[in-house]
Amino acid sequence: MPFPHKVCVVTGAASGIGREIAWAFAAAGGDVLAVDRDPVLLEQLADEAAGAALRIRGAVCDVADAAQIARTCDELIARAGRCDVLVNNAGILRRGALEDLDDAQWDQVLDINLGGGFRFARQLGRHMIAERRGAIVHIASIAATQAHGGCGAYSASKAATVALSAQMAVEWGPHGVRSNCISPGLIETALSAPFYAVPGVRAQREQLVPLRAIGTPRHVADAALFLASDAAAYISGHNLVIDGGLSHALIGQVPRPQAAA
Repeated sequence: MPFPHKVCVVTGAASGIGREIAWAFAAAGGDVLAVDRDPVLLEQLADEAAGAALRIRGAVCDVADAAQIARTCDELIARAGRCDVLVNNAGILRRGALEDLDDAQWDQVLDINLGGGFRFARQLGRHMIAERRGAIVHIASIAATQAHGGCGAYSASKAATVALSAQMAVEWGPHGVRSNCISPGLIETALSAPFYAVPGVRAQREQLVPLRAIGTPRHVADAALFLASDAAAYISGHNLVIDGGLSHALIGQVPRPQAAA
């Protein structure tokens, strides 16, 4: 799906899924602004993109800081004149039991995972509304509907992200702006690589997934490309689950007595 000269913003773009999304959009012809807190990784990404003749610029920005977001978006509009696509990918996870979760941890996860996406969408959505076109893709998680213990505020933040995306679809749809979510399942990134390095973990997890494979960042990037493209022109308010069928198979893990002979 070509994106010739489309102006795309990807948050959390210096590594993992965000990096793959930024690269995929640039490879499709987009002019990508890669947003992240890590200046070193952003510079590496921009250098690699330049070597491949791809257009990726880096912007150091903390998505929890409204002033930084406003400055980043204003600079983009001043340079490019518009924003065609926003991918809200930046997020964190702070593990721990709910009863041990303090207010600071709760606020941090909600502020970055939910608040950061809202702030970027609000800032750039105004320009999309004025242009009467635009596509927003939020990266949520199957944790939004498949809660699991020990992930603190993460599941709540992702469930709220799905709801926020639908709200944007309803309110901004009349202005030509689409909003959709992607909910990845088990995706192997540099962050999760240590888990898969433990003997037996990969095989055990693969057995839980109907497609018998762990996902890659490219699987998520391809979905983001589709939802942001004209091929998805009549899709808005949708939550696209990318998990190899895992969500539908979880009930199958419940022990059952052997069927009567």
